[in-house]
Order: sequence, then structure tokens, then C-alpha cells
Amino acid sequence: MTVLHLADDTEGADLAAFLSRLLHYDRSAAVRLQAAGKALAVFGRPPSFEVLAVRAVRLAKPYEDGLDLALDVTVSAGELLESVDESAATAAVPASVTGPPWAGLLPPRGGWRPEPGLPPVDSLRATVAAAVAEFRSRTEELTPERRTRAELDRIGGEIWSRTVGETRLPVRAVHAAQSLGFLRPTRPTRPMVGAERPSSDETEGLALFSSGTWLRLRTAYGSIVVRPAGLGALGVSVR
Repeated sequence: MTVLHLADDTEGADLAAFLSRLLHYDRSAAVRLQAAGKALAVFGRPPSFEVLAVRAVRLAKPYEDGLDLALDVTVSAGELLESVDESAATAAVPASVTGPPWAGLLPPRGGWRPEPGLPPVDSLRATVAAAVAEFRSRTEELTPERRTRAELDRIGGEIWSRTVGETRLPVRAVHAAQSLGFLRPTRPTRPMVGAERPSSDETEGLALFSSGTWLRLRTAYGSIVVRPAGLGALGVSVR
């Protein structure tokens, strides 16, 4: 069995927390793992938000005994979580599973350009709080006969599809970032890797990028990737 050697126990705790949050929204969640060298990217899709979440993990060395040069596999999030040993800073890669459709449609690796107009992190948190309060208020006002799934979805779709600030980023992407622990109020205690690497503080680590039809909200703790047209539309990279 392939064993991932994480950089330290903090990486193990962060990976376990991310997987636990994904499983909160989908007990049968799958994640796609891509790794090369000492960097591991974990892709997941919490179904309530219609976004892709990306968590970067630092590795101490590529794999057990260095037998493999790269990794690209879709596995059960629950089985991967069970294999995480925080004290030993290791995780065993479970057997591959037949991935959901989204696992074959990942955002591009490069070509990301900075997008202006993203509000600061405190404003993003306030936007999410206001959206949640509005949804709760509007749904509570519905009479029993109007409180249908279709009506709840309509209200939610209207609220969460609104854009943030002067950007094209939908509010649901920011909601997903907060729900998955990517908009925490304190800066991380250790650096991330690659595109996830934060700047000197949390606000500077927050940024918005675009590549083709994709938008990526980067934080110091992970990224939320979304296409305003939805994950089922055309124009994605198939890997």
C-alpha cells in the first residue's frame, strides 16, 4: 500500500479536518489526489455548494521508499481519513474508486490571471453571514403550502448566485470557503505549497484568479474553484 509521508503532524491534522468537513456534506464523498515531488493536492466537491475545493498538503518525501514519481487517483474520502495517522504524520492511499463525473473535470494547472475587485476577508465573512440570515428569514416567512423543495431551491439559487463585490465570483463560493475552514480568522502556523502559499498575512493571502471560464478563490488554507456557468457546462479541461 502506498504511504504518504506528510511534512509534519500539523499537515495530518489539517488534512483530516478537510476530509471531515467534506464528509459532513456527503458521507460517501470521493476525493481526487494528485501529487508530484513533495506536494499533494486534494480535490473534493461538497454537493451543497457546486464548487471544487482544493487543499494542498506538504509531503516530507514523495512516497514510501520513493518508488513512485507521481500520483493521480480518486479514492474514498472516508477511507483516506481513517488512514491518517496524525502523530506519525502519515496517510495510506486507499484503493481507487470509480470517481464521480466531477473528478474527471479539473481546472487548468496554469494560465491563472489575477482578478481585481475582491473585498477583504472581513467583508467576505459579513457577506456570507448576511446571505445565510436572508435565506433563513425568507424561508421562515413561507406558509406551509409554499415551503416546498422547489421554492427553497429557488430562494437559495437567487441568493447564492449573486456576485461578490465587483467580481464575477458567486457568493456560494465564499460560503463554501467559510464552511470548509478556508476563511479562518487567524493566519496559518506553517506555509502551504505551490499556488496555495500565503503571503505575510491572511488578507494578503486572499486573492481571486481566473483562467478561461474558471474562477479560483485562493486563501491561506486552500482554494475554491468554480465556473459561474456551473460545473456541468462545457469549456473545462479533461484529465
